[in-house]
Amino acid sequence: MIGSLCLGVLVLTAWRILNWVWIKPKKLEKILRAQGFKGNSYRLLFGDIKQLAAAKKEAGSKPINLADDILPRVAPTVVTAIRQHGKKSFIWIGPKPLVHITDPDLIKEVLNKFNDFQKPRGGNPFINLVASGLASAEGDKWVEHRKIMNPAFRFEKLKDMLPAMYLSCSEMTSKWEEMVSTEGQCELDVWPYLETLTSDVISRTSFGSSYAEGRKICGLQKELAVLVMQAVQTLYLPGMRYLPTKRIRRMKEIDNEVRSALKTIINKRLKGMQAGESIHDDLLGMLLESNSAEIKENRNMKYGMTIDDIIEECKLFYFAGQETTSDLLVWTMILLSQHSYWQERAREEVLQAFGSNKPDLDGLNHLKVVNMILLETLRLYPPGVILGRAVFEDIKLGEISLPAGVLLHLPVILLHHDKEIWGDDAKEFNPGRFSDGVLKATKGKPVYFPFSSGPRICIGQNLAMLEVKMAISMILQRFSFVLSPSYTHAPYAFITLQPQYGANLILKAL
Repeated sequence: MIGSLCLGVLVLTAWRILNWVWIKPKKLEKILRAQGFKGNSYRLLFGDIKQLAAAKKEAGSKPINLADDILPRVAPTVVTAIRQHGKKSFIWIGPKPLVHITDPDLIKEVLNKFNDFQKPRGGNPFINLVASGLASAEGDKWVEHRKIMNPAFRFEKLKDMLPAMYLSCSEMTSKWEEMVSTEGQCELDVWPYLETLTSDVISRTSFGSSYAEGRKICGLQKELAVLVMQAVQTLYLPGMRYLPTKRIRRMKEIDNEVRSALKTIINKRLKGMQAGESIHDDLLGMLLESNSAEIKENRNMKYGMTIDDIIEECKLFYFAGQETTSDLLVWTMILLSQHSYWQERAREEVLQAFGSNKPDLDGLNHLKVVNMILLETLRLYPPGVILGRAVFEDIKLGEISLPAGVLLHLPVILLHHDKEIWGDDAKEFNPGRFSDGVLKATKGKPVYFPFSSGPRICIGQNLAMLEVKMAISMILQRFSFVLSPSYTHAPYAFITLQPQYGANLILKAL
C-alpha cells in the first residue's frame, strides 16, 4: 500500500511538472496564434529567457548618441519582438507567454479593470524584498490600504512637507556653490547628488525626527535593489530562495535589518500615540493616525494594517519616493543642459515668481513653464518603461480572448515616443506641446502614462512633482548648466529609467 501511495505521488508530481513545462505552454501558444499573435515557438522550460538576457546585455554594452532613438536600448526585448513579429507579438518568460499590448485603448482598459488584470505573482519572490505594500496588494487588501494611505498624500498635507524638501535642497545646492566658488564653474556628476537629495527628502518627509535612521534604511534598500536585479536576470525555479548563496544570504540580511529598523521606529511612534503624544506630520505619522482611525471606526483590528503591512508600506515609500523622483530630476537637468532656450525660460519664470527667496507652495503650483518641462521629460524618460500585468482567469480584452496564465506587457515608453500619436517631433524635446495641458496634447487619447493610470495611479505623484519643482527652482536660482564633453548618453532601465554612466554637467554660478 505504501509503495502504491508513493508511486501515485510520483506520477502526480511528474504530471504536474510535465503540464507546467510543456502541455500548458503549448496550449496557451495555440490559443494566442489562433488570434493572430506571433512569436517564437516555445522552447522547453527556458522559453526566450536566454535570448532576452543576451539582448539586454548587448543593448546596455555601449552608449548611444544624443540624437539616437533610446527605445532599442531601454526596451530591447519589446522593440525586437515587435520588429520581428509585429504589434500583436509575444515572447516566452520561461514557460509563460508574455503578450505585448500596444493599443492605447486596450492599455487603458487593462489599467482601469485592476481586479481583472492584476500584478504578476508567483514569479521571482526576490522582487518583493525591495518593496511590495500597496504596489503589489490586490483586491480588498488594496482597497483597504489605499483608503488608509490616501489622507497622507492629500494636497493640503503637502504644505507641511515643504520645509523638509527645502532643507534637503539647500544642503545640496550649498555643496554645489562651494564647488563652483573658486573658478565660477565646475564639472560635476549630478546623479549621485540627486539620489542623495531624494533619499534625504523621503527620509525627512517619511520619518521626521528619525531622519538619520531613515537615511541608513534608504542606503540598505538601494544595495538590496542592485542584488535583486542581478537575481531576476535568470529563470527562477521553485525553492531557489532557500539556496545558501552569498547573494541570497546578503539579500536576506539586508531585508531583516531594514525590517528591524522600521519596526523599532514604528513601535516607538505607537507607544508615543498611546501615551497621548501629538501626531507627527510626516508620512509615517499620518499613516499611523489614519490606520488607527480605520480600526476605531470598524471596531475591529482586521480592518486596519498590521505592523508588517506598515513596514512594507514604509519600504515602498523609500523605493518609489527616492528612485522615481531622482530619475525625473536627473533627466530634467540633462535635457535642460541640451536646450538652453527652455532652461532660460524656466529660470526667468522661477526668478519672476520667487526672486532669490525661498519657493512657496502657491508659487510652485503656478510654474507653468517648469510644469511643461517636467511633463515632457516624463514623456521622453518615464521612470517606469513598461508596466506588467497578468491574467489569472480567461477574459476578454477588447476583441482578444486571453487565457489564464498569460502575462501582459504594457510598453508605456513606446506610446510616449510614437510619431503617429505625437507627430514627427515625437522623439524630440518640445515642452511646448503641453502648453495647454495633457488633455490637449494627447487629443484626449489614453497615450500618456508616466505615473500609470486608472484606480492604481501612483498615490505619490503630487508629492514627487512638488519635490522636483522645489529642487529645479532652487537649482535654476543659483546655477546655469550644460552637458560636459565627458557626458556619456546611456539611458538604462534598471528597475527605473536611469543614466547608466551618470550625468556629467558643467555648473556655472549665477
